[in-house]
Amino acid sequence: MDIQNNRTEQLRKIKDEVVALKDSPLYKERIKNKTFPVIGEGDHYAKIMFIGEAPGKNEAETGRPFCGASGKILDELLASAGIERKSVYITNIVKDRPPFNRDPLPEEIRIYSTFLDRQIDIIQPKAIATLGRFSMDYIMRKFGLDNEITVISKMHGKVFYARVNYGLIKIIPLYHPAVAVYNNNMKQDLINDFKVLEQFK
Repeated sequence: MDIQNNRTEQLRKIKDEVVALKDSPLYKERIKNKTFPVIGEGDHYAKIMFIGEAPGKNEAETGRPFCGASGKILDELLASAGIERKSVYITNIVKDRPPFNRDPLPEEIRIYSTFLDRQIDIIQPKAIATLGRFSMDYIMRKFGLDNEITVISKMHGKVFYARVNYGLIKIIPLYHPAVAVYNNNMKQDLINDFKVLEQFK
C-alpha cells in the first residue's frame, strides 16, 4: 500500500470510530437531530492544519468543517494569503456539535482530542493554526507550551515552536473567524495574522 492510500485509510478509520462513538455525550444529540460528525477535510499532506473547537449548525448538517458564515470568512482569509483551501487540512477538536453552539465541555474535549492527536500524527503538518481559544489552549498544552499561554488577544498571530516526532512544528494561534462575523472591524486583524501563513504555501 502506498503512503497516500495509507494516510487516507488511517483517516477513514478515525471517521469510522467517531461515527460509532456511542460513549460521547454528544452522540445522542447527533442521533436525535439527524446530523453528522465533522471529521475534517483537505489535503492529507497539508503543510498547514487548521484546528477549530467544534462544529456549528451548518457543519453538523453537512458533515463539513467551516461551511457556514465562519467558513466564508475563513475562505476570504485564505485567499488574502494566497492559500488554496484544498491545500490545507481543516478540522476541530470536538467532532460533534454541542447543543445550541455552546462551548465544548472539558469532558468532550477529552473524548474527542485523541482523534485530533491521531490526525496530527497522520498528516504531519509543518504548521498548526489554531482557531479560537479552546483549540489554542489545547494545542499549546499538548506541545508543552503551557508557560506561553495567556489571553488570545495577546497571542494571536505569534509563532511558537515545538518539537514533534517528525521534526519542528510551528504553532500559530489565530482568532476564530466567527469574530469577524460579529465584528467586521476584526477582519483586518485576521488578514494581518494570516500573512504569517504565506511562508507555508
